[in-house]
Amino acid sequence: MPIATPEVYNEMLDRAKAGKFAYPAINVTSTQTLHAALRGFAEAESDGIIQISTGGAEFLGGQYSKEMVTGSVALAEFAHIVAEKYPVTVALHTDHCPKDKLDGYVRPLIAVSEERVKAGGNPLFQSHMWDGSAETLADNLSIAQELLERARAAKIILEVEITPTGGEEDGVSHEINDSLYTTVDDAIRTAEALGLGERGRYLLAASFGNVHGVYKPGNVVLRPDLLKELNDGVAAKFGKPAGSQPFDFVFHGGSGSTEEEIRTALENGVVKMNIDTDTQYAFTRPVADHMFRNYDGVLKVDGEVGSKKTYDPRTWGKLAEASMAARVVEATQNLRSAGTKIK
Repeated sequence: MPIATPEVYNEMLDRAKAGKFAYPAINVTSTQTLHAALRGFAEAESDGIIQISTGGAEFLGGQYSKEMVTGSVALAEFAHIVAEKYPVTVALHTDHCPKDKLDGYVRPLIAVSEERVKAGGNPLFQSHMWDGSAETLADNLSIAQELLERARAAKIILEVEITPTGGEEDGVSHEINDSLYTTVDDAIRTAEALGLGERGRYLLAASFGNVHGVYKPGNVVLRPDLLKELNDGVAAKFGKPAGSQPFDFVFHGGSGSTEEEIRTALENGVVKMNIDTDTQYAFTRPVADHMFRNYDGVLKVDGEVGSKKTYDPRTWGKLAEASMAARVVEATQNLRSAGTKIK
């Protein structure tokens, strides 16, 4: 059962919450990066999450038509087949989807899973993300209510982003300023609109100074302790026991985070951390090294013929896969999911 059933995905998230660890959610854009992610999870003996953004889906759809649904469905179906060969369990997820792409991405993908579930099967993807951070919170939560109802019926978990994450990802950008910190009032309004699990399970991408993209430690002020304030505020409002953690949090924009910041986030209810920038670099770095070192082999210089063994994509592709897999292993160690796979 390498691709998690809905029941197993819920178990994975519950185990992470109870064990104070989180699953790396690795963005993939090809069958090769998919294999790299699976390999990394297997080598670390960690279950995990593999995700496709709108930009990744467009790339997977081919540059002739750039059809996001076709691209994401094709890779998901591929994953269902090849993941059988890896001794870990993974969930498939779609990353950031803003309002103007819902009808061309998440809603059609939910429909695909609805049909599969009606026929007695499991959903194609185990979770989808609605990124309404560019909308007012009222509009954001209104759309989230609609999507959560459909997701619940299709046995899918919804991820919502209620306030902005700084930087830019796939065309969605926000300034780096004080709006990057979710308030207790924001969290309470979210719980009032979406419930606390009784209307369907959802993951919450709250903002505590997160920024997408590349930045050095210290350039962004992360406040993972804020997540405790949000949980405590909602617990008090809804009569939950003191110290309980009503939300399953997602850590976005984690590149450059310190080990201490990650550890604090895990203690405060983070069960999923998105990793894209770092794995992109890990995949590309050995390819660049190979090209520089073998310039006269990968190019037909001065009338020569080059070296087929050198420019064969399998030669440098194997290096890229190994490097990205190693970065995934590192992520599982940082997030404490290494060695926790479901037996």
